[in-house]
Amino acid sequence: DWRPRLAGRQWRRTLVMAASKPVEAAVVAAAAPSSGSGVGGGGGSAGPGTGGLPRWQLALAVGAPLLLGAGAMYLWSRQRRRRETGGRGDASSLKRHSERKTPEGRASPAPGSGHPEGPGAHLEMNSLDRAQAAKNKGNKYFKAGKYEQAIQCYTEAISLCPTEKNVDLSTFYQNRAAAFEQLQKWKEVAQDCTKAVELNPKYVKALFRRAKAHEKLDNKKECLEDVTAVCILEGFQNQQSMLLADKVLKLLGKEKAKEKYKNREPLMPSPQFIKSYFSSFTDDIISQPMLKGEKSDEDKDKEGEALEVKENSGYLKAKQYMEEENYDKIISECSKEIDAQGKYMAEALLLRATFYLLIGNANAAKPDLDKVIGLKEANVKLRANALIKRGSMYMQQQQPLLSTQDFNMAADIDPQNADVYHHRGQLKILLDQVEEAVADFDECIRLRPESALAQAQKCFALYRQAYTGNNSSQIQSAIKGFEEVIKKFPRCAEGYALYAQALTDQQQFGKADEMYDKCIDLEPDNATTYVHKGLLQLQWKQDLDKGLELISKAIEIDNKCDFAYETMGTIEVQRGNMEKAIDMFNKAINLAKSEMEMAHLYSLCDAAHAQTEVAKKYGLKPPTL
Repeated sequence: DWRPRLAGRQWRRTLVMAASKPVEAAVVAAAAPSSGSGVGGGGGSAGPGTGGLPRWQLALAVGAPLLLGAGAMYLWSRQRRRRETGGRGDASSLKRHSERKTPEGRASPAPGSGHPEGPGAHLEMNSLDRAQAAKNKGNKYFKAGKYEQAIQCYTEAISLCPTEKNVDLSTFYQNRAAAFEQLQKWKEVAQDCTKAVELNPKYVKALFRRAKAHEKLDNKKECLEDVTAVCILEGFQNQQSMLLADKVLKLLGKEKAKEKYKNREPLMPSPQFIKSYFSSFTDDIISQPMLKGEKSDEDKDKEGEALEVKENSGYLKAKQYMEEENYDKIISECSKEIDAQGKYMAEALLLRATFYLLIGNANAAKPDLDKVIGLKEANVKLRANALIKRGSMYMQQQQPLLSTQDFNMAADIDPQNADVYHHRGQLKILLDQVEEAVADFDECIRLRPESALAQAQKCFALYRQAYTGNNSSQIQSAIKGFEEVIKKFPRCAEGYALYAQALTDQQQFGKADEMYDKCIDLEPDNATTYVHKGLLQLQWKQDLDKGLELISKAIEIDNKCDFAYETMGTIEVQRGNMEKAIDMFNKAINLAKSEMEMAHLYSLCDAAHAQTEVAKKYGLKPPTL
């Protein structure tokens, strides 16, 4: 019996999908150190409770411990083994968790490595015996902390060893590398490990030691390739190797994202995405339809034709473009209002900041938001809305303290604003402060009883709390709450989406599928729903073709849906189609709305690249579909 659930990244994806909040999109990666929509490298038995699930199903659908962080491509076996204090323990434990610091007698046996028999064997054995004696002497020096003497002995062993004794020679080189490591001579460590691997290509100790040397030498790409090979050879069973892989993937991702994001071309999201975003605000002045007084008398008589604003105002022109869904012109029109210091300057600053956030330009958005917040004479609704958006931006940038401060300030200056509590409630869910989240949703509902989304997200918060606490009665209570929400608000697509997530957790796949169908009926242009429904097919029926069909449909509906490309790449890695996976990840990278999100995607892409290189060099491939 198993209880599949989408991992940390999926929890947050579902929440963000329900809120349709692009400025918080990267939270799903940034807020979860065990993010889990990642790609799986295979490896290891499924472990207890998994029922022998295919690795792709585990990678896409099962909760922690699943993947080790934002860059994770490596599947962490669910079978947990006890950690020995200080790395000590019995022989089997040392084999799995040893830090590989000590020298060894022989490397792992390889085909054809046995000692020859026949004429000349006696002479060769004498040379080999002398080499082994030198190595054993070196081991004693090593254990005594006399590393220079140990290096001399290992060098002697290398010179004495017959050249055809590949495995023995590889051991001597690896042992000398271990001694160089103690002296922090990383270049020499890498060189000796390279010799060892050339002699014995699947030599785990040498590969891992070289990976650590490359890390010290800041050779991240080479480090990643070596540790990827180690993870595959060890069947993804050694936590130490997994942690190094995750560490270097994150570093590579951040490094590449920093450069790419700085030079990226701003990209406007799809109209459906933008409309969904604004629909998550009810007290937002800038998203309200134009007032009658803002339109000319002539325009009032021209139904169905483009409106012309009464005043020569950049802001009102921008509002007109919003109604026409001509979003690309909004920032420039707002800039005209701001440059002219027009009567709608505060509104223009907020609208421009909002669209900067939508295109992923937080650096440009922040000064505008700061100005609005500092305008004491401005409408309090504008200032509160700016605080909500800046707070969301801070959360996206992994600054939860600043984010919380902004939301609290918004509540102080506009305590009757339902949006403040609705969006702060989402922040609290992301911070795993469920009780506080529920209190905020309750306040939002008190102020706006018709807020379907707040009621659905309150159920989601209660369900998540019950699920993580394994409280069956509270789970059933939350499920009942979802039923009441969708009955009371049958036109709320987000309610069905969140309910579908809970049903999936409870293995009620058929009903979850029905809920996603309801979402699609209500919002046929919401690509994210198709992705979730596609993932459900993988969990439920192991129907890869149907899952891919639905995710492809999502891309067809919205070719700017980064979530769809990322998920498609994830699946292609599981199928062993690395080139296609890399192509999907690169498309997602170009659509990323934040540097954090981009770093996560680069990590996935680099992981796929590393598997490709390892396959070429060593013929090593993780199990695939």
